[in-house]
Amino acid sequence: MHDTTGHADRQYSRRIFLQQGLTFFSLTATAPLFIDRTALAIAGPMSSLLSSRPGVPEDRVLVVVQLGGGNDGLNTVIPFGAPEYYRMRPGLAIPEPGRGGAGNAAALAIDQSRGLGLHPNMAPFKELMDDGVASIVQGVGYPNPNRSHFASMDIWHTADTSGRGVGWLGRYFDNCCAGAPDPDAAISIGRTAPLAMIGQTQQPVSFETAELFRWAGAELDPRLAGTYDGITRHEMPATGAAGAPDAIDPQLAFLTRTTLDAQISSDRIRAAVAKRPLAEWPRGALADQLRLVSAMIRDGLATRVYYVSLGGFDTHANQTGQHANLLGQLATSLRAFHRELRAQGNSGRVLTMVFSEFGRRVAQNASGGTDHGTAAPMYLVGDMVRPGLLGTHPSMSGLEQGDLVHTVDFRHVYASVLAHWMKADAAKVLGGRFEPAQILRA
Repeated sequence: MHDTTGHADRQYSRRIFLQQGLTFFSLTATAPLFIDRTALAIAGPMSSLLSSRPGVPEDRVLVVVQLGGGNDGLNTVIPFGAPEYYRMRPGLAIPEPGRGGAGNAAALAIDQSRGLGLHPNMAPFKELMDDGVASIVQGVGYPNPNRSHFASMDIWHTADTSGRGVGWLGRYFDNCCAGAPDPDAAISIGRTAPLAMIGQTQQPVSFETAELFRWAGAELDPRLAGTYDGITRHEMPATGAAGAPDAIDPQLAFLTRTTLDAQISSDRIRAAVAKRPLAEWPRGALADQLRLVSAMIRDGLATRVYYVSLGGFDTHANQTGQHANLLGQLATSLRAFHRELRAQGNSGRVLTMVFSEFGRRVAQNASGGTDHGTAAPMYLVGDMVRPGLLGTHPSMSGLEQGDLVHTVDFRHVYASVLAHWMKADAAKVLGGRFEPAQILRA
């Protein structure tokens, strides 16, 4: 007879560890971390990211900022040289440079010859443009635009106009990691991980605050405490470690690898965030997220993609004050983030990309707001970007059903980020060939 009791216990320990022990404590209980498919695929050293992969510039970082709700691009990048803009937005239009009054600030000119400026609350972003480290890609969209928040966001997240499939960043990791996920490679700040970062094998780490990001297996099940404590005291070396027994229990080896990955990630991130920032930071949800990201970058985490978001851009009514406040948060947060990275010496290795699922309609509505539209600008920040206004602003007279016609397919921007910054096969990731947009310095 075989003694199956020990085997069953080991199998049960492995199962509860996967289901609970690799879950990180969150008061919202919404952090999908290192569980099931991701944990099962972990193999080798306690962090696969510590070893370089040929042809992959692992010192480069991409930070994605999502503006949820559909940012009004026409009141962000102001076409003050187009009479149609003022005719169709009599109560919302931003005055042209030099024409503002009390309580009605004028646009900030960025290209007088083309009649284009920035919302006055975007002044901190204009500082970045003037410093040569920020750009605006004009008129970004996709064919046959969808005006549903959910459908359009899925299109941007999957880089597929059907909105079906896994995320484009998830596919990037699937392709670059040869089918083996990197638990720390992608981090999303928020309640849930965005579709853009979810691949067939890759699952991102997702958490709201550093304080809620910690290993809590023992709290969820006391039977995990002994294993965890033993590993952290180095009493249970993994297979291949110095002094390890020749034949180690494979279940214990699994627990060792996954627990050490979990411990190192949570402890290190919380320690990184505890350090005093090097630059001054504004208050606000987006600033808090970017400050957290900057702390992790400063600490040298091997994370390649970070994802943050700012909501509230669905401005159907009373748009003026709400939109101005949101743009102020965006601009001040991006400026603080770049200043922090520059103080760290990391501004040359971090590219920040900002997008929204669509813009707003050209004409204002009866409620002092704007309804769902189509094309809108994207924004880029980093020492490597081609600064200034890029591309062509959509025509204000050649509208399609009252909407702007896009001049740049967003997948051309993605292709540039993938091919020129991440050094990946953009066609393989995007599922088709899109000529990379000229958004980065040669």
